[in-house]
Amino acid sequence: MDLDERKTKILNAIIQTYLDTGEPVGSRTISKFTDLNLSSATIRNEMADLEELGYILQPHTSAGRIPSDKGYRFYVDNLMKDKIAEVDEMKELMIQKADKVDQLLKQVARLLAVNTNYASLISTPQYKRNKLRFIQLSKVDDTQILVVIMIDGNIIKNKLVDTEFPIEQEDVVKLNLLLNTFLQGLNLQEINMEMIQQLKAQASGHSQVISDVIDAIASAIQEEDDVEIYTSGATNLLSYPELGDREKARELMSTFEEKQALVHLIEENLDTTEGENHGIQVYIGSESPVNSMKDCSIVTATYELEEGVQGTIGIVGPKRMDYQKVVKNLQTMMNQLDIIFKKK
Repeated sequence: MDLDERKTKILNAIIQTYLDTGEPVGSRTISKFTDLNLSSATIRNEMADLEELGYILQPHTSAGRIPSDKGYRFYVDNLMKDKIAEVDEMKELMIQKADKVDQLLKQVARLLAVNTNYASLISTPQYKRNKLRFIQLSKVDDTQILVVIMIDGNIIKNKLVDTEFPIEQEDVVKLNLLLNTFLQGLNLQEINMEMIQQLKAQASGHSQVISDVIDAIASAIQEEDDVEIYTSGATNLLSYPELGDREKARELMSTFEEKQALVHLIEENLDTTEGENHGIQVYIGSESPVNSMKDCSIVTATYELEEGVQGTIGIVGPKRMDYQKVVKNLQTMMNQLDIIFKKK
């Protein structure tokens, strides 16, 4: 017999709650769990039907219900179909063009929140550790140069630079050769003052042009450094009593909404895992770099768009979170991201 939507949602809620708590589940708990807006009496009637159909059991007369073998089988065969469909949809998004990446990352965050019943976050890939691949100067007119900057990830930025004095085409060619000789293959952190002084000394009177081009390069890379963070499931945290204090909950929700503190978490994760292969980082309670999450645990991992182009994926929950489940979800998700991004 196929269950209707209401019975399916109630059965799903019973199983999910029982998996989390190991305790028989009552109608009052289910009324808070689902989005059906049903009274406890209506839910009790539905639970009685589910029991009669063999999907749940009542271990004691006064106790709530627990899933039967038949209920678990229904859960595995039917309730998980939606998640499988979502993963398939995510994979389809992954193999599309890069302009779908934002949509993909939002979907990943949502899937992790649904699968763990915690909060999730994922950042857009960071390019700031990438190397300069090529710099091309082109004369626009006597006092203006177009600077074309290519960095790893096939990202191209165009910047206009005004020159204080007219510049000859021959000088533009020489500056092209000079800049690429010194800077090609370096990241922004490797371009130091000593190198800039050497460039200026060899620039044949165009030291200011060198300074302006370096500024243009820094600006182009910093534009790519602006990190976007997508979150999902923040309200899941309110279902855990230890996170339900009104003031603490308000600060926690504000953190997920404003996201500025999460940027610090992302940057720390990338710095910590630099040179490692997808290092899993676990911040427990006071170890958290985010003040509003001192009562939480945060588990993060690094996914890779391509070599040197990385982002952070993470799950936030109570300190009593199911760490094994969380790590498994993160590993599965980031491996899927890695594999399909690299096939693009």
